[in-house]
Amino acid sequence: MTKAARQAKITELLTRQPVRSQPELAKLLAESGLEVTQATLSRDLDELGALKLRAEDGSLVYALPGEGGGRIPLARVGTGESPAARLRRIAEELLVAAEASANLVIVRTPPGAAQFLASAIDHADWESILGTVAGDDTILVISRDPAGGQAVAESLLKVADRRS
Repeated sequence: MTKAARQAKITELLTRQPVRSQPELAKLLAESGLEVTQATLSRDLDELGALKLRAEDGSLVYALPGEGGGRIPLARVGTGESPAARLRRIAEELLVAAEASANLVIVRTPPGAAQFLASAIDHADWESILGTVAGDDTILVISRDPAGGQAVAESLLKVADRRS
């Protein structure tokens, strides 16, 4: 099996069900006829941008950033969670700080979580937000209003239940 096919299978498994550990993921892969070493699995998860987030039941599970390519974090298929509710849940977990200058907002997250939070912001379709650019632990949020950065920062902090 090619690397791309293996990573597609990992993505499919993480999308369909909560996976709490690498050994659990390796077992699921083996059940579908794919034996992988722990080192290969670790590299694949890193390349896919997988991170561990707290699920609704409090356990830590692997999640993939964004929803492009059919990736749905925390196996939320069929839960009916609105984009706004998803943003609130993710922001409460991942937003560390938000500071503004003119129409720009810098949002800080834990390492590896910026793309996941940026995707939630983008999918919330806030009229006041033009878009986001995410790195590893920092997101640049761009406000449509040339002086709207402070309002966007305050709104994000409020959604995450943080003080400005």
